[in-house]
Amino acid sequence: MAYYRQLGPVPKQRHTLFKDDEGRILYEELMGEEGFSSDSSLLYHRHIPSAIVGTRGWELPDQTLTPNDPLLPRHLKLHELFTEEQAAGTDAVTGRRLVMGNADVRLSYAWVGKTSPLYKNAVGDECVYVERGSALVETQFGPLEAVEGDYVMIPRATIHRWVLREGETARLYFVEANSHITPPHRYLSKYGQLLEHAPYCERDLHGPTGVLLRDETDVDVYVKHRGRGPSGLDGTVHVLPQHPFDVVGWDGCLYPYTFNIKDYMPITGKVHQPPPVHQVFEGRNFVICNFVPRKVDYHELAVPVPYYHSNVDSDEVMFYVDGDYEARKGSGIGRGSISLHPGGHPHGPQPGAIEKSLGVEYFDETAVMVDTFAPLELGEAGLAGDDGKYVTSWTPGREWTGGLWSNS
Repeated sequence: MAYYRQLGPVPKQRHTLFKDDEGRILYEELMGEEGFSSDSSLLYHRHIPSAIVGTRGWELPDQTLTPNDPLLPRHLKLHELFTEEQAAGTDAVTGRRLVMGNADVRLSYAWVGKTSPLYKNAVGDECVYVERGSALVETQFGPLEAVEGDYVMIPRATIHRWVLREGETARLYFVEANSHITPPHRYLSKYGQLLEHAPYCERDLHGPTGVLLRDETDVDVYVKHRGRGPSGLDGTVHVLPQHPFDVVGWDGCLYPYTFNIKDYMPITGKVHQPPPVHQVFEGRNFVICNFVPRKVDYHELAVPVPYYHSNVDSDEVMFYVDGDYEARKGSGIGRGSISLHPGGHPHGPQPGAIEKSLGVEYFDETAVMVDTFAPLELGEAGLAGDDGKYVTSWTPGREWTGGLWSNS
């Protein structure tokens, strides 16, 4: 988005000779989107940024996807994917587990307690939601403090790593795009400023706090890229002669930043408002929304929980972060749960939820929703986390007669 920042020294004019205080040439790199036709930044390196002295293969975490067959709503328990002992040895790059995905977006999860290797996603932008805990995200643009409730927005090809402090852990929910992730276009002026009706503004976006300079040599960078592996993805480790954190200064409109969900200003109405009013970001063929604590509908006959709906063009994925999600009472869903409601299948409150919501004036809930415009398939973590019961939560007392999977 067109929100200009500068850190460190930059030359008076772009694309001109620039030297450090000792007279050494600094190497200018333009990092830009959409072939010089969108947002970009100029970075000034101590060393040549394209230098590589070696490569080797990197086997990505399992990217295999399985169709949601038979077509069913599902409840996935993400907190059961990692034990505390496993978390201590898990990092945010090699340890993330694929929950679901399609050709446009992949959703993964990790409980991490170990600093990650340096990493670059050469496929698309990443939006990482910090469910619990905190971390320092070191990037070539500088460091970001990531705390509970933060969306950490990392542009495609940004070299970074997740640093965990001694004895601490973090629960992370990854939204990996095959495109860029931006504020919704309807929130922006034609020049890129967030408009008055947007539920957040530039003051809520926090970029790097300073530059990072490292002097190490022969440094590994793990790169996720398109290839011949599952879902068309592959991994390579690039060995760089000098540490990529050698940027003395940069400026522009493309850089990593954080936005905390607590700074989102919810839009409410006299009757129940549809999910688009809760939108926070968008990518190609998907959107990200969040539901935060808020006063609810004030019509005298208002029904605060959602009406039943068949969003025929979208799969809906809700990640339940905190509070009591009124519409799902009685379903078994709690903190760390994901619900998948496939496109074309009507979904809404569990039995009794409507009656219990009448007269309620405030919802204390936090959830992150991803809606996709192509069907989602289940990753290995999605298969492992399926509780096998959610489909029956609208028909209590009835015996389930079908299978949960095509081979069951």
